[in-house]
Amino acid sequence: MSGPGSAPGTPNNHKANAVLEQMGGISGLIYSSLPVLVFVPVSQLAGLMPAIISALGAAALVLIWRLVRRESAQPAISGFFGVGICALIAYVMGESKGYFLLGIWTSLFWAVVFGVSVLIRRPVVGYVWSWVNGHGRDWRAVRKAVRAFDIATLVWVLVFASRFVVQHHLYDADQTGWLGVARIAMGWPLTAVAALVTYLAIRTAQRALPPVQDASPDEVPAQPDAR
Repeated sequence: MSGPGSAPGTPNNHKANAVLEQMGGISGLIYSSLPVLVFVPVSQLAGLMPAIISALGAAALVLIWRLVRRESAQPAISGFFGVGICALIAYVMGESKGYFLLGIWTSLFWAVVFGVSVLIRRPVVGYVWSWVNGHGRDWRAVRKAVRAFDIATLVWVLVFASRFVVQHHLYDADQTGWLGVARIAMGWPLTAVAALVTYLAIRTAQRALPPVQDASPDEVPAQPDAR
């Protein structure tokens, strides 16, 4: 069994890292920036259709790259379909800025979901953690654990809300170039900060919970891919 002062590499650390992987790895977040890096300059230099084709091509290359490296293809597949939906919206609207519309409103949706979960004392981060490691919901009876998960969830609220406010303003101002900059600058860097807070919250919650017999790493059932 792993105690409160577990050293790195113990099952508790494996579980904490598993939650962060379910939320997306750093490499996946960087990969997701590539279609935007391609879309914005191509749209300004060559127009909407070449930009759409270039973004889809970049997403396809990411998928192929992950397959060649034998990495999990699920994030790349989801990313490819996400780019396809964004490209379709831009095509229907006939405006390059339409590419960012889905991400803007998705950020607002998640800000509301995460915020409401804190208000009703059912923080999303806590439920993701218990789902990943099969711990159950006994953490909800431990005030310190709930508080830690509340803080982590609120950090994600700030991330999603800031993305919505900034990018919605740029969208209304027709600043497509700055929209691309904001998407990348408020993408993986903010997610990395929120992921760090999430990791610390999980460690705090694990220390606060009463000792339980942990399953060995080989006995923990494989989790379905998120996203």
